[in-house]
Amino acid sequence: MELYTGLQKLTIKNSGLRSIQPRAFAKNPHLRYINLSSNRLTTLSWQLFQTLSLRELRLEQNFFNCSCDIRWMQLWQEQGEARLNSQNLYCVGADGSQLPLFRMNISQCDLPEISVSHVNLTVREGDNAVITCNGSGSPLPDVDWIVTGLQSINTHQTNLNWTNVHAINLTLVNVTSEDNGFTLTCIAENVVGMSNASVALTVHYPPRVVSLEEPELRLEHCIEFVVRGNPPPTLHWLHNGQPLRESKIIHVEYYQEGEVSEGCLLFNKPTHYNNGNYTLIAKNPLGTANQTINGHFLKEPFPVYESPTPPITVTHKPEEDTFGVSIAVGLAAFACVLLVVLFIMINKYGRRSKFGMKGPVAVISGEEDSASPLHHINHGITTPSSLDAGPDTVVIGMTRIPVIENPQYFRQGHNCHKPDTWVFSNIDNHGILNLKDNRDHLVPSTHYIYEEPEVQSGEVSYPRSHGFREIMLNPISLPGHSKPLNHGIYVEDVNVYFSKGRHGF
Repeated sequence: MELYTGLQKLTIKNSGLRSIQPRAFAKNPHLRYINLSSNRLTTLSWQLFQTLSLRELRLEQNFFNCSCDIRWMQLWQEQGEARLNSQNLYCVGADGSQLPLFRMNISQCDLPEISVSHVNLTVREGDNAVITCNGSGSPLPDVDWIVTGLQSINTHQTNLNWTNVHAINLTLVNVTSEDNGFTLTCIAENVVGMSNASVALTVHYPPRVVSLEEPELRLEHCIEFVVRGNPPPTLHWLHNGQPLRESKIIHVEYYQEGEVSEGCLLFNKPTHYNNGNYTLIAKNPLGTANQTINGHFLKEPFPVYESPTPPITVTHKPEEDTFGVSIAVGLAAFACVLLVVLFIMINKYGRRSKFGMKGPVAVISGEEDSASPLHHINHGITTPSSLDAGPDTVVIGMTRIPVIENPQYFRQGHNCHKPDTWVFSNIDNHGILNLKDNRDHLVPSTHYIYEEPEVQSGEVSYPRSHGFREIMLNPISLPGHSKPLNHGIYVEDVNVYFSKGRHGF
């Protein structure tokens, strides 16, 4: 029947069929209806239909022997399996008489009984465990463990303790968490039928973060996670290393099925403040597991860039470089000193005379009894007294008068005919009288302005209320000078102002 894997109904009737192999229908899992009536069957095994889900099995008008081999039919008829309760089934006894099946009585022919050492087995991951299954009955059953799909290493050991008990041990070595929740099944079979017992295997192990995904936009932003652990772990979250508190914006939704916890950390309209590292921590009595992902939702509106600080390197210069630097510093210092000395010498000896004189210093000498005050002027002769006077003095009589420039007459941008002014301080009244009495010698021109001083008790006085008096010496002719000079003399008390024109002495 291997060629008809999709077969659902099978009828073999009035064919003289005598026997069927126990695994004849193993390749026909879809069979729902089988009719074997009106044949010459004397025995039939329940294992033939073990893998099938039959709705109806027709077995009338067969000559079954009354034996333990058809005890299963009697049990099915009592239980109403495959509609056998609606059929008139008979068996032939040892004396050749027909006997209704429900009246057959066979001693020491029952279903096997089975027991296991553990109903629920709880172990820690990595531990070893031994489970025992006992099968008893008459006839003596075969006992075995069904371990298909078990990941842990296992060994079977069969023990026949008594004539009516069959025991088998199942040893689990280095139990793995993959077998948590696995159902271990022990079966006991004889000709009457099969009995089984199950053992639930529970493996305790520390939590594990199976997966933690980056944020994904669904109805809300979701960080999906899957966590395993037994006992089921408690979950909590960290944001940038700090405990994450749930709110209307951030909350956790997950469901737990056995050892697996699966869900999402949900974000409702997150901003750049929600960017950062999110750490899932799972904890149970056996340990702790964590995993971190980076969640990026929005860019910062005004990012702050930190410039890395360059490393500071210390360079040890050789002694030759230090010696060269010392020489360079010494030369630079010497050059600076030399420049300062040159500047002082140029400033002291190289500046020009205030009057722009290129010849000897003009000396105006005045004596109280001199009739011609200007007859003492040296004509191109330099005397020691004149040299001692310095470039900024004028000698009137025997008195050296320092010349002080009045800054109000040195404004730039005026007409070139604007007179420059020198102030002669410490001049006495006799010098002023000498200038007054000899104005005709100084001023051959008829154009001048002069205010006569007031004379009281033989002394000359100049009222301060009058201010300056001006003698316009325009032009001035001095002996030894062919070019006329355009000068003015301003007199107030003991001060005389010379105003220089375009021509120099």
